[in-house]
Amino acid sequence: MNFTKHTLKKLELLFEEIGYVIRYEKGSFNSGYCIVEDKKIAVINKFFEVDGRISTLLDILDNVEMIPEILSEKSAKFYKEVLKYKNTEAESDENKG
Repeated sequence: MNFTKHTLKKLELLFEEIGYVIRYEKGSFNSGYCIVEDKKIAVINKFFEVDGRISTLLDILDNVEMIPEILSEKSAKFYKEVLKYKNTEAESDENKG
């Protein structure tokens, strides 16, 4: 998976389709982001570069309820790519440890 502005836009659209609002703001986030659960808002450190924003959104994706059936065909396909990427990353981490 390439960490480009295009990939970031796809991730932002994915979050939009599952009902989340992504906001880039400054703050003292220990993990680089904050999730306001009851409002489905994810606040991400605005000083992150594109790759940092993508990594953060991928981390958040692990912690939000995902209903793939509500996604558009394009987003569903992208979500499958994300899952494949995350599985590959997890396997790589296991092999290192």
